[in-house]
Amino acid sequence: MKRSPMELAALASAAVPGLAPTGVSGAPDDPADFESALLVDEAGKQWRVRAPRHAEASMRLETELQVLRAFTPAVRAEIPFLIPHVAGTVRLGDLRTFVYSHIEGSTRSLEELTAGGKDLAVEVGRAIAAIHELPRTLVSEADLPGYEANEVRQRRLNELDQAATTGRIPSDLLRRWEHALEDVTLWRFNPTVVHGDLHEDNLLFSAGRVCAVTGWTDLTVADPADDFAWLAAAHDADFADRVHAAYLAARSDAADEHLLRRAALAAEFALAQWMVRGLALDDHTMVAEAEDMMHSLSADLAAEEAAASEALAESDMDTPAGFGYEPDAESDSDSGHAQQDDDDPRTGSAGDGDIPESADTTHSGAAHHDSTETSALPVVRQP
Repeated sequence: MKRSPMELAALASAAVPGLAPTGVSGAPDDPADFESALLVDEAGKQWRVRAPRHAEASMRLETELQVLRAFTPAVRAEIPFLIPHVAGTVRLGDLRTFVYSHIEGSTRSLEELTAGGKDLAVEVGRAIAAIHELPRTLVSEADLPGYEANEVRQRRLNELDQAATTGRIPSDLLRRWEHALEDVTLWRFNPTVVHGDLHEDNLLFSAGRVCAVTGWTDLTVADPADDFAWLAAAHDADFADRVHAAYLAARSDAADEHLLRRAALAAEFALAQWMVRGLALDDHTMVAEAEDMMHSLSADLAAEEAAASEALAESDMDTPAGFGYEPDAESDSDSGHAQQDDDDPRTGSAGDGDIPESADTTHSGAAHHDSTETSALPVVRQP
């Protein structure tokens, strides 16, 4: 049952003794999982209320409560932005609604961020770096899981196998994603604390700076590239590059040369994850949306490959024999998946041709465009 902002305000009053809202409005959130509203009380103080729509979403909010409790005053003092506080909760049946002391600031759309120039990109990059610099003990103290690099890759392979059994994923996308997942060189990275649900709606800005980060329901230790996946939807590749540059400058670890390539892969693979989740929830709309986006991606990639092949054929007229793109003779892939014959495209390396250095391959300028490169595409928000 969908609740109105006024009903959410009533729940907030029950959760926080003495709270008397004088104004209420809807708030951006994931409509598949939550109903949200912003409240204003008599003193002009703002509050945010989030009500889960099902048991899984309620569990995510319970997890966020554990995370926010793990952010001790000492940890909060070290990060350059604010973290929400849970002001109260109220249970309605099996689901618990949460009320947060609202933080000043406002969200910006991805289009507004990309139009904001270098300064906003630097702010976003530094905020992501601050998250990834958090101590890994923060995750363990919140009793949450952490994964090493190979475990991340294996989990993604398992998800791919599960998605493949549905028979709903275009075969070219299955091959493309398998290539990237079987290239072990792509998955050599140092795991970090990861926000896990980072996107523009969870970044609050004030006076041109990131003043708060919200939505801590999916904190874990895993692949830092996951927090960059949302940038694959930015059609301005320069923005993602500027964010990445600011991020590298703020990190203490050595540069991860494949980070943006894994981020672009994560953005694509989110479509399959969204479809699988829709099937689990028996949500036909979710499934149809995911299938439409996957087929659209497949068509876009085929068109790009055809255009690149045509350009390559034209350039061959002036190119000496034996000069140009040649795939690696051997693929440094995991032996856990069956190897194909030499003429099967799945035997190619998922190395430098698979996932681009930026999220938008239209900026690569390469004469050859491998069918396993990743284009900018809409990013599906994951639970």
